Amino acid sequence: MATTTAPSPPPTALLKEPPATTDETPPIPRRVWLGFLVVITAAVMDLLDSTIAQTAAPAIRADLGGSYTSIEWISASYTLALAVGLLVGGRLGDLFGRRRVLLIGMAGFTGASVLCALAPSTDALIAARVLQGAVGAIMLPQGFGLIRELFGDAGQQKAFAVFGPVMGMSAVLGPVLGGALVDLDLFGTGWRAIFLVNLPIGIAAIWMGRRYLPDVPPSAPGGRIDLPSIGLAGFGVFAVIYPLIEGRELGWPAWSVALVFAGLGVLAAFGVRQGKLARGGDGRRAPLVDPSILRRRAYVGGLVLVVCFIGAMGGMILALNVMLQAGLGFTPLECGVATIAIPLTAILGSITSSVLLERLGRTTIHIGTATMATGLVLVDLVLRDAGADLSAWSLAAPLALTGFGMGMVFVPMFDVILAGVLPTQLGSASGLLESVQQFGMSLGIAVVGTVLFDVVGDGTSAAVFVRAADHALLVAVGFLVAAFTVTWWLPRHAREQG
Repeated sequence: MATTTAPSPPPTALLKEPPATTDETPPIPRRVWLGFLVVITAAVMDLLDSTIAQTAAPAIRADLGGSYTSIEWISASYTLALAVGLLVGGRLGDLFGRRRVLLIGMAGFTGASVLCALAPSTDALIAARVLQGAVGAIMLPQGFGLIRELFGDAGQQKAFAVFGPVMGMSAVLGPVLGGALVDLDLFGTGWRAIFLVNLPIGIAAIWMGRRYLPDVPPSAPGGRIDLPSIGLAGFGVFAVIYPLIEGRELGWPAWSVALVFAGLGVLAAFGVRQGKLARGGDGRRAPLVDPSILRRRAYVGGLVLVVCFIGAMGGMILALNVMLQAGLGFTPLECGVATIAIPLTAILGSITSSVLLERLGRTTIHIGTATMATGLVLVDLVLRDAGADLSAWSLAAPLALTGFGMGMVFVPMFDVILAGVLPTQLGSASGLLESVQQFGMSLGIAVVGTVLFDVVGDGTSAAVFVRAADHALLVAVGFLVAAFTVTWWLPRHAREQG
């Protein structure tokens, strides 16, 4: 769920008339804004497919069948593939050119979306979601490099002034749009429409990209991707998450616990290999991650913060969607409307933290995590008081407070985490941070989902689902307590701007 920093004119207005300049620099050409629209489309497609799929997951299970575990996998499979793929996605742009890689990734994402829409079973859908996340990881990292190639160093601020608000509005509209598409049942497609909508959007974006994106030669031609590193990272994150999602249903066999520890060991081996590659131990193969950044305590603490904060967010969204739809009988659209206070107030929280960040630094993260945790505790108290008589109105105020705190964390979190990273390490540090963000989402869905569905058991009544959400949200609060604690490891202030 994205946040925004300040209101800005919509992209359509910018396309009709390039923004006036107050200095002597010439106005940015229309074709540059059209190329930028392709970059925004790629980011919005990813964001919407994440938020929409979470909203529609209970409806998908009701149609295709499967256990409650399938609800977790519909979201977690996408984010897991994205987490691993992001480690290599940016490197592909360096090797083969950002325009080419973005268009290939967008074509793959569009095709994978069609496969999701045509899936005859939950297993087929989960497999298609893995493919969608993998090609999404090829597409997404090219965006910021293409923005620089489109606008140059001087014009990037104008692009980002549009990018943030558009992503913020997409986060607000995503659950509502997804719910509306499912409820409208266009041409009898039901939930499949949330994936089919990517087909015309993707085709139009690819056509525009071929015309308006700059074809800049690759910055590092002739390099090689280290396939063993990708294999280690992929197996490691899968081995950690898979037992957490499947273990409850299988009765927590001994191998499930062993697999978690094996996954952690494989991730350690991944780190060792990155050190070997950084020392030039394998010819032209460059490490996927610069191991020197992991020697900075503040940065490592930031990675833990991201896992805990994003994990709380992902688990919270899962618990609310399942309770409202499977438990209380809300339609996907009603569920999106019932929880819209979260992204709306997140925008206000992000604006507030933007104002406070320079003066308070990491304290804004402390305030944000404490506010979000307080909001979830109030949600929990409402659940205990209302039980099966719970209504969306009774949740509105505590969810608004939760969203405000969430927005306060988003703006400063990445700036403060990267404050102690050297300029030469920023590329690798940013890429790993994005990957860990997706891993945190999968972990939160797995851990909170395990508690949620363990309490639900074989129950079907509204009271059972409300009680299960009560327990699950307290786990999300625990994630936030850990995030609050580890924030002390971060630098006091963000990197100076400019």
